Amino acid sequence: MSNFPVLDEQAAREEICQVGRRLYDLFLVAANDGNISVRVNENEIVMTPTNISKGFMTPDDLVKLDLDGNLISNNGVHKASSERRMHLAVYREREDVRAVVHAHPPTATGFAVANVSLDQPFLPEVVVRAGVAPVVPYAIPGGEELPNSIVPYVKDHNSLLLGNHGAVAYGPTLRDALFNMETLELNARIFLVAHQLGHIEYLNEAQVEALRERYGC
Repeated sequence: MSNFPVLDEQAAREEICQVGRRLYDLFLVAANDGNISVRVNENEIVMTPTNISKGFMTPDDLVKLDLDGNLISNNGVHKASSERRMHLAVYREREDVRAVVHAHPPTATGFAVANVSLDQPFLPEVVVRAGVAPVVPYAIPGGEELPNSIVPYVKDHNSLLLGNHGAVAYGPTLRDALFNMETLELNARIFLVAHQLGHIEYLNEAQVEALRERYGC
C-alpha cells in the first residue's frame, strides 16, 4: 500500500482556479496562456485544460489525467492541454513536487527570449527562496521536445526560464509553485533595473554560504 499523500481533489480544483485568477490578475498570463496542475495522489493529476483563460475557470472545467498523460475525466467538454507532458516530466523527476505552474511572466520571459539566465545570486531571496533560474534552450511546445529539454534541469532548480517561450515553476504545494513563479518575475524585474543602472553586485561565496547556514537551504 502506497504512503504517497492523497490530497482532497475538490479543494485542489478550487485552489487551481484561485491561482489561475491570481496569475491572470497579475498579468503573468494573458488570454488562454499558461497551465496549472496539482498531483492529487500517486497516480493522478488535476490540470487546467487547453484553450481556457486562467482568469475565468471553474473547478468543473479542469481535467484529470494519470501519470502517463491519459485522460481520466473532463466533464465531457474540455481537452487536456498539450503542455501536460511538461508537467508530467516534472512529476516524474521530482517526487517531492505536488504542483506545477507554467506562465508567461513578461519580464522573466524577456530574459528567456534574450537567452539570459537568472543563475547568479544577486538577492538573498535567490538563495533562500526560489533559487537560481537557468534558461532551458528553446524546444517546440506541445510535444515531447519541451519536456525532454527540461529534464536535465528539473532536479536542481525550482523554476526555469523556457527559451523563447515563458517560465515554469513547481513546488511541494500549489502555493509554493505560485510563489516561485511570482518571485522569478520579481527577481527578473530587479535584475533588469540593476542592469539598466549599469552595475550588478552579486553576492560572494561567503555571503551565499552564510545565507544557507542561517536558513538551512
